[in-house]
Amino acid sequence: MLPVTFNDVAAAARRVAPHVHRTPVLRSRRLNDILGADIFLKCENLQRIGAFKARGAHNAVLALTDEQAARGVVTHSSGNHAAALSLAAATRGIRADIVMPENAPRAKVESVRRLGGQITMCEPTIAAREAAAAAIVASTGGTLVHPYDDPHVIAGQGTAAVEFLDECPDLDAITAPVGGGGLMAGTAIAARHICPSIRIVATEPEQADDAWRSWSSGSWTAGDPPNTVADGLRTTIGHNGLPILRALLDDFATVSEASIVEAMRLVWETTKLVIEPSSAVPVAALLERKGGMQGKRVGVILTGGNVDLDKLPWQ
Repeated sequence: MLPVTFNDVAAAARRVAPHVHRTPVLRSRRLNDILGADIFLKCENLQRIGAFKARGAHNAVLALTDEQAARGVVTHSSGNHAAALSLAAATRGIRADIVMPENAPRAKVESVRRLGGQITMCEPTIAAREAAAAAIVASTGGTLVHPYDDPHVIAGQGTAAVEFLDECPDLDAITAPVGGGGLMAGTAIAARHICPSIRIVATEPEQADDAWRSWSSGSWTAGDPPNTVADGLRTTIGHNGLPILRALLDDFATVSEASIVEAMRLVWETTKLVIEPSSAVPVAALLERKGGMQGKRVGVILTGGNVDLDKLPWQ
């Protein structure tokens, strides 16, 4: 039994529908020519708070009982989930305590503050983030909403794929990036149920490849300290996400830092869409001709568009 089912994703879709955008799917003939495939871009960079994370956060917060909600919610995040949980908490009128690493992008820190999240800064390690969040939970009684391994979060992230395949039911393949694995796990659950024959491909930076190593070996593997421009993917694969990926993925592609930057710039230039480096990782896999997607109708989830415009990776 997997920790999240399609019934969970379907319930999440009903729960979050009034609170998130149904994001558009866009195409670019020039991008298709360069990448050698027919690309469909699910623009979660145009989602509320600028990232898909609004889906999982709202599902988790709205699923709380009134008693749980009264004590607030807590998380640790480098940015997008932090902003998403702050927004979801504000939607329900409850407190959100957010632990953020000291190296979190300035734009994402400011977004959390603007949305009312109460920020605690910590050392930029997973251990420090988890310890700080646990201390807040102990003192407040709040509910920890894990940024990627909470089953409600995973189910909520899968709603993007439900929308995607409703609009584009004849895709040959679907792909997204992996950090903690919540989006990819939710996507795999939805895609395999809705289109059983679809090719499901996860993508990850070579310099933050713990999910690929865990998926390949069959056992959870802690990664080395990640050093990737894709700041949203500097997380370790979750224990709930990994079995889902092991059961449902067809392939897993890792990509170079140079390709991530090239892909990010390519999407900006060809589509006029602002995406962050993490969003560019599946496009980088297509650039490197990985994942067996060439010549296919490929759905790509553009995960977010929150970038520090003063620190673009090609400057």
